[in-house]
Amino acid sequence: LPGPGPLWPPPVGAYAEERGIFELLQNMLEELLIHKPDDPIEFMINHLKQNNEDAPRICILGPPASGKTTVAMWLCKHLDAIRLSQETLLFKETLALTEEAKAYKEKDQKIPNALWANLIQERLSNVDCIKQVRIAPQRAIMLYAPDTVLIERNSGKRVDPLTEEVYHTTFNWPSDPVVQQRLVKPEDLSEQEVSKKLLEYHRNFPDVFHIYQNVLKSINADQPSMDVLSQVLTYVQSRPRSAAPFTPRILFCGPPGSGKSLQAALIAQKYNVVNLCCGQLLKEAVADNTRLGELVKSYTDFECPVPDSLVVHLLAERLSSLDCLTDGWVLSGFPRDLEQAEQLHRQQIHPN
Repeated sequence: LPGPGPLWPPPVGAYAEERGIFELLQNMLEELLIHKPDDPIEFMINHLKQNNEDAPRICILGPPASGKTTVAMWLCKHLDAIRLSQETLLFKETLALTEEAKAYKEKDQKIPNALWANLIQERLSNVDCIKQVRIAPQRAIMLYAPDTVLIERNSGKRVDPLTEEVYHTTFNWPSDPVVQQRLVKPEDLSEQEVSKKLLEYHRNFPDVFHIYQNVLKSINADQPSMDVLSQVLTYVQSRPRSAAPFTPRILFCGPPGSGKSLQAALIAQKYNVVNLCCGQLLKEAVADNTRLGELVKSYTDFECPVPDSLVVHLLAERLSSLDCLTDGWVLSGFPRDLEQAEQLHRQQIHPN
């Protein structure tokens, strides 16, 4: 059996964490199980070539007049994404199934759900959607507000037929007089029509909520539009929860007397990680009479500061030990300046 010491160099875990290796392998396995390709190797090669895991897949849900279109268009501008809606699928896309859907629309008949699903899947297979065939959003946002607010708000809705931007007479009126002249009132704005849509929404939404509950965020739409947009953007840009193994590498910084050592000790106790205080580490090295400890002692005996290079070497050796690699660590008392931080970086000691 090997003696005490690291099983692998510290940068390996950091590399896997920073590059998302676990998530990459997990996603590839999911794709294999979903699609069951005849040639798994070729399938995985093509999957990696697409490199589309960072492409946003967001679903905006909510009752009529809750601001879904406004939020979706705003997100598309910020994330450089493609907006899909019933209107864009029916009137702006040249898809094989578009004419079939239009035929239902012209007869004032409800378009079948299966046809909508096929339309969306066909649109998502286009190049600008990064060839993402599966319809599985990373994030789902549910906008909500009282029905009375939604009915009242709906009466002020206006649409720019040129850009399809949605405005409101009270909350979001354009400053450009030319745009103001172009705005038109949508046809289905009667209170009875909105009430009917709200009733249908409340009847169907519990099932939709159940499907997306693991990625769903509810946001109150009855507040200033910029507050809504800010909360939406914060959610869609947050890092998704990962099942990847995680080894904490924590660094406490702060001025003298700020409580770094105390907080580090509390964190170490709560999460069962190794507590490393730079000063204590130097004392332990001297007491153990190690080779590095003897070098440290030659400075401390004469009350001289221990060189940064020696401290970093000592830290690198300690952080490479098995308990730090498996349990994680919390470090306080170092670095104290930019040069020390850069030396840690050169030793590939990266807190997360």
